Amino acid sequence: MLMYFMTYAILLQAEGSMLKSIFPFLLMFVVIYFFMIRPQLRRHKKEKNFQTSLQKGNKVITNSGIHGKIIEFNDSDHTVIVETSAGKIKFERSAISMELSKKYQVNEPTDNK
Repeated sequence: MLMYFMTYAILLQAEGSMLKSIFPFLLMFVVIYFFMIRPQLRRHKKEKNFQTSLQKGNKVITNSGIHGKIIEFNDSDHTVIVETSAGKIKFERSAISMELSKKYQVNEPTDNK
């Protein structure tokens, strides 16, 4: 009977030390998830929402710095035709980095009479 309790105590100690050795790896995974993976997922979701919210007539800037206005979408190959001062250029939707239409809209003051 004493041998049974000693064996049980040894197993509990071994299990406890196993948890102690795994804990730093679990903690490291949690930290990496919250500081690296989760922000990247948020950024990706925000970028996807931006790309789907683009409309014809929006003034945009591409990743290469070209300013223009969207005149046509092609959903089959996910491209956009942008009209610039030099002409029309075809871009991937992912190449659009910023929309100027909303950023530079001037709110007209309302007269309170």
